[in-house]
Amino acid sequence: MNFTYPKKEKLKSKITIGLLFTDGKSVSKYPLRLVYHSAALSDGQKIKMGVSVSKKNFKKAVDRNYFKRILRETYRLNKHILIDNLDSPCALMLFYQTKDRLSYDEINTKTIQLFEKFIAQNVKKDETDATTIQVTE
Repeated sequence: MNFTYPKKEKLKSKITIGLLFTDGKSVSKYPLRLVYHSAALSDGQKIKMGVSVSKKNFKKAVDRNYFKRILRETYRLNKHILIDNLDSPCALMLFYQTKDRLSYDEINTKTIQLFEKFIAQNVKKDETDATTIQVTE
C-alpha cells in the first residue's frame, strides 16, 4: 500500500478546478464536502485531489493551513478506499465547511465515511448505467 501524496496527484490545473465548480457533482458528510468530476486526466493519473478551507470560516491563514494539512493527511491515509473502487479517472476537491474546530480523529472518521458514501454513490450510478445498456440492447 502506497501512503503518499505525490506532486502528480495534486490538483493544480485551473481548467480542471473550473470544471469541478461548473460541472462537478457533490457528496457531503458534515463538516466535509467532496466535489468530483469524472474526466480523463492529462498525465494518466487515476486521481487528482485538492483541499480547501474557507476564509469566511477561518480568518487567520494559520488556522486554514492547519485544517488543510489535516485534510491532506486524512486523504493520504485513506486514499486506498478511492483507488481500489474507482474505474475511471477522477478529479476531486475536499472542502472543510464549518467554523467548528474538530479533532484529527473526528475529521479522519468523517473522511472515511465521506469516501465510502462517494464510492457507494458512484457504484450505484455505474450499475444503473449498465442496466440501461442491457435493456436497450
